Amino acid sequence: MTTVVFADLVGSTSMFERLGDETASRFVTQLIGVLSQVFEQHKGRVVKLLGDGLFVVFPNEGDALAACISIQKRLQDKPIYPGGSGAPVQMQMGIESGEVVEIDGDCFGDTVNSAARLADLAGAAQILTTENVWTALLPGQRASLRSLGPMYLRGRAGASHVYRVEWQTGRDEDATMVGRSMATDARQAFLELLFGDQSLKVNPGSSKVALGRSSDAVLVINDPRVSRMHATLEWRGGNFVLTDASSYGTWVYMGNQTEAVVLRRTECYLVGSGQIVPGCDRADENAPAISFSIRT
Repeated sequence: MTTVVFADLVGSTSMFERLGDETASRFVTQLIGVLSQVFEQHKGRVVKLLGDGLFVVFPNEGDALAACISIQKRLQDKPIYPGGSGAPVQMQMGIESGEVVEIDGDCFGDTVNSAARLADLAGAAQILTTENVWTALLPGQRASLRSLGPMYLRGRAGASHVYRVEWQTGRDEDATMVGRSMATDARQAFLELLFGDQSLKVNPGSSKVALGRSSDAVLVINDPRVSRMHATLEWRGGNFVLTDASSYGTWVYMGNQTEAVVLRRTECYLVGSGQIVPGCDRADENAPAISFSIRT
């Protein structure tokens, strides 16, 4: 078993635009060098540099978690400002554990892909991991993990039980990308959907509601890419669940993530806030994006 970490710099595109390629490249190179040393101090091996991020492997889950938390705390306690101004440096991280195929020093396999997808899903200053890692950790380390429930990671057929690492104390949950703590009494929460001039409120215990092109849908989306009964929303097991029933699929963006969870006759739990885009990617022209938010 190998533990894989992907750590990506948040907002690198805007930094390059602001500082210029030469200055930004020099800054990123120096930063990645410092982060590499921290990972290595925690028994990590840097497999490769990813431009604005790192791909690291560890012999065990505890060392990987400790390394990621160390870096996040370091960036919080001693903020680094690219070019001496602007927003401070923040990292988004994913940790996964499992079988890895190593060829000529590089690593491949589903575990590697999963770690990369978790990093994509994570927000600024956030660490996401799965039940594989949770199970292997010592009880004291598990205490820092907050369950976000099952989620479909892009490229994986089955759901992964995702956890957020609560490495900060007293942080406003709304600042996290995936959203609110699941410790909140779910029975007090409700789901709010906004699409154009339409709004929909779904309460715990509500009947299943349909989204689609049909006039019989509770939220009507008049777009040729949307099926007549495209998807359903329901309260199940203490969570709001979105189920795709369409021809073209449904794209779900949690928080400010740029990579969507794509549902094709599958389902996912909605957490925090984000967008649901039936029938296409939100980058497509006039994409029918539905904003969602779980509120209390």
